[in-house]
Amino acid sequence: MNLNRRQALALSAGALVSVAVGLGPGAAFADAAGAQKMILEFTGGKEPATGKITLTAPEIAENGNTVPISVSVESAMTEGDLVDSVLILAEGNPNPDVATFHFTAMSGVATASTRMRLAKTQNVIAVAKMADGSVFIDQREVKVTIGGCGG
Repeated sequence: MNLNRRQALALSAGALVSVAVGLGPGAAFADAAGAQKMILEFTGGKEPATGKITLTAPEIAENGNTVPISVSVESAMTEGDLVDSVLILAEGNPNPDVATFHFTAMSGVATASTRMRLAKTQNVIAVAKMADGSVFIDQREVKVTIGGCGG
């Protein structure tokens, strides 16, 4: 098949338009149900309890592009009381999975901190999975005033 210059430009323009329409302002945001599904996958279907885990996040983030968070789990980090991993989710981001931290007994403490980008005012959730199979949850609502990846 031979394409002339005009046909090649038309095909290229059509491809660009289809990509732009697919990724335009109608891009889907995550919802609470999607975040809950990720939590159930992480916990193996177990319902998380409150306690043991503490999520620290600002109540108001003046800039959604860089929101500091930290998480800590009360644990002796020994065989009988060991944190396996901690999942951080942002319910309203296009991809709610922010980070997963893995710990071992050599970690000494189950504490981690990072910065994340928030698309809008939303709940930030931390879920801790213990080596004995128990799971714990904490969440904070963070109000984003400007910036972010969605305003």
